[in-house]
Amino acid sequence: MATQTSSVPAAAPSRKPGRPPIAAGAESSEVRQRILDTASALFYARGVRAVGVDLVVEASGVAKTSLYRHFRTKDDLIVAFLEREDDEFWAQWDGVAARHAGDAAGELQAHMGWIAKRLARANYRGCPQINVAAEFAEADHPSREVSRRHMQAMREHLEVIARGLGAARPDELAAQLGVLINGAFVSASLLTPREAPRVLLGSARALVAAARRG
Repeated sequence: MATQTSSVPAAAPSRKPGRPPIAAGAESSEVRQRILDTASALFYARGVRAVGVDLVVEASGVAKTSLYRHFRTKDDLIVAFLEREDDEFWAQWDGVAARHAGDAAGELQAHMGWIAKRLARANYRGCPQINVAAEFAEADHPSREVSRRHMQAMREHLEVIARGLGAARPDELAAQLGVLINGAFVSASLLTPREAPRVLLGSARALVAAARRG
């Protein structure tokens, strides 16, 4: 999380002769990134309802007008936070899938491994998609739509693996594996870092074995 900065504008940094000025677009992108970085850290640590726009402004050291220039509403900022988390999650997933192309069993084992490591992080507070969805009762809240897309994508990715494993009902196995993974995300405190990989992989193997028998 960004540290709090003074509200007094800092003096513009001097430039060496001949160095071109920072482009306005690049500066604007940097401000947006700072706002999103700060909001993301606060949202994840404290929950989105507990974090107001004023706190994000104070912690990021930007003017409130700058925040609203990049994010029209707090809901837009929440959605941007979730979408970035979503992108990072699937980048990790796709990287693992690429390394195990054609080996569904190896891919599933590798996914259980990196997910278990995620649970063991000292600052882990669960899946952002699940956490935020739980904070909003309104089914039409924009954050709920991001969460729904994430869960649907999870099931689709798992169904690809289930088909590669030769499951009799791949859609059903995909749903079961999704429940296992999401259950692990919300139950991280039940597992020690040492046992998490074993429990996740053992549970996944049991589900796969049952699906093959079915």
